[in-house]
Amino acid sequence: MTGVSADSVGQASRRDYSLLGADGAQAVEHGLAAAKWYHTDVPRQGMKAVMKRSDGPAIRDTILWLGLMILFAGIGIWLWPSWWSAPFWLAYGVLYGSASDSRWHECGHGTAFKTPWMNDVVYQIASFMIVRNPVAWRWSHARHHTDTIIVGRDPEILLMRPPALLRLLATFFGLTDLWSGLSRMVVNASGRPTAEEATYIPKSEWPKLVWVARIWVAIYAATIALALVIQSILPLMVIGLPRLYGAWHAVLCGVLQHAGLAEDVLDHRLNSRTVLMNPISRFIYWNMNYHVEHHMFPMVPYHQLPALHALIKHDLPAANTSFLDAYREVWPALKRQLRNQRWFIKKDLPPGAAPYRAEFHGDVMPVAAAK
Repeated sequence: MTGVSADSVGQASRRDYSLLGADGAQAVEHGLAAAKWYHTDVPRQGMKAVMKRSDGPAIRDTILWLGLMILFAGIGIWLWPSWWSAPFWLAYGVLYGSASDSRWHECGHGTAFKTPWMNDVVYQIASFMIVRNPVAWRWSHARHHTDTIIVGRDPEILLMRPPALLRLLATFFGLTDLWSGLSRMVVNASGRPTAEEATYIPKSEWPKLVWVARIWVAIYAATIALALVIQSILPLMVIGLPRLYGAWHAVLCGVLQHAGLAEDVLDHRLNSRTVLMNPISRFIYWNMNYHVEHHMFPMVPYHQLPALHALIKHDLPAANTSFLDAYREVWPALKRQLRNQRWFIKKDLPPGAAPYRAEFHGDVMPVAAAK
């Protein structure tokens, strides 16, 4: 792994990450939008094996997820308002505010369960917990996979350059995400998508978007009303607040997906990161730590990602061996990008791995991407 600067002249002007700005138009002009991405060659039988879907693993994991949530919330309510309830609320919060992120994600792909309606049910539940409208985010995430970390096209870039570290700190406590989610919910409930949502959600889907937002507003209003009636925040400890106090694990994992890596490349080996994690984090994260593999082959079910990793790791940069190892790579990169927003980590491919679009693998990014 090495670091390079995409700007051979010096500091460039700040890039426009919005979906309505000049960088998005340039991405289209230079062929970076909806482009052809690199995929590792996988033997047909191997791919057939990892593509196999099954209800069993997801049913098991969903029963465990929801069962633990009910258990921890029940104990938390029973011990309320004693401080002895705090550990149980913290555990409940991680399952609500972090595990819901991976469940929303995988069921949105339609790969977690073999049975479609099971994916849809868990997708709706997890989307509510994470405060992401299931209609909007299905289309948002489709764009994220089509134009991964393409500036001005990808609506899900967590860390822009230069990185806003105070904003990132707030994200660990769910503050920015919850504010964004609630703001969009109010806009959607008023009868329309936001300006950026309108760029990727088909008009035929707007009525569904609005209908979901209005149901959510009613649920939150009822929860707040109950809290006022009983003069206790306990109802909000069950619905709403866990999105704040339980978000940290999702952010801890999510930062590692793409932070510090190349922008505007068409090779997921260069803009995504695989991190080997402990079993508990993998359960919460539903194996999304295999992130290069997921982006390269997004229709492989989460429970098959370790097997996919074994099949293609010969063609990928070496995986980070732990959270600590990954943050030892990411944190210095973020600090470097505060001084030079064009600097990024260039992942080294293993011997024998062929670069895709060789112009993206040099010491300086191509002019089209560096403007």
